[in-house]
Amino acid sequence: MIRGLVALLLLTYGVQAAELRVATWNLEWLTSRLAGDPALPEDVQPKRAEDVDALRRYALTLDADVVAFQEVDGPEIAARVFPPERYVIITTADNVVQRVGFAVRRGIPVLRNPDLVGLDVFPAALHRLRSGADITIELPGARLRLLAVHLKTGCNHDRLSSASRVCDTLRRQVAPLQGWIAQRREEGVPFVLLGDFNRRMDGRDELLAALTATAPLLRATDGRASPCWGGNSFIDHILAGGAARAWMQPDTLRVMVYRETDEAAKHRLSDHCPVSVRFHLPD
Repeated sequence: MIRGLVALLLLTYGVQAAELRVATWNLEWLTSRLAGDPALPEDVQPKRAEDVDALRRYALTLDADVVAFQEVDGPEIAARVFPPERYVIITTADNVVQRVGFAVRRGIPVLRNPDLVGLDVFPAALHRLRSGADITIELPGARLRLLAVHLKTGCNHDRLSSASRVCDTLRRQVAPLQGWIAQRREEGVPFVLLGDFNRRMDGRDELLAALTATAPLLRATDGRASPCWGGNSFIDHILAGGAARAWMQPDTLRVMVYRETDEAAKHRLSDHCPVSVRFHLPD
């Protein structure tokens, strides 16, 4: 009887795993700290309990298999949005409030790889940059490596070689990303790079060109505009490399917009909307 049950569970899992829904979502200062906490900027107002509950409802509606999240202050507060009975939570070990991580649907085997700490290009600085969260998920007939990032803000379209300090910082973050991509290419492992790049990748973007020079990538948001909070260019992206390029279905790109439309709700919930795409996995 037990063997039959295990076989049934494996069969059900295999059917579900034929398609994988992957999302990225910046949750904007999701923390349980109180206003005035020295770790928070003075202009940051932590979310109320009802705001976190609303985000949880949106997460359940999103119903993604894997969610890369940003700006989350550890696994405890993440679990208030992604229910522990449904998701395994993994966050970077950074000593920062705005951590990066993943929520992976329970039943999907997941391995945590070392954080990509090289993205913190000024480790001796007072204000640390965010590492990348790196995982491998095992699926029937497929292994997929995923790296979630939250890159330096403030250089969303300027040249990386400009005199701007923030653009110089973003430029320095390119090499660690190229190194990670090159390792996946050499291993022959399908991979996905996703998160808040804080960068529009329209046209002949330098950042995108540098990454695709390392290995061919397919960007789900290519040629699209985001409807989030009235519409804008995407800065949250999902890029597939290796065999995952053939698995990703760009026509399944979706942006979950909030029912709330007022400016106050934008600050209570998040100024980013969940962005998702589906991967059709090999049989």
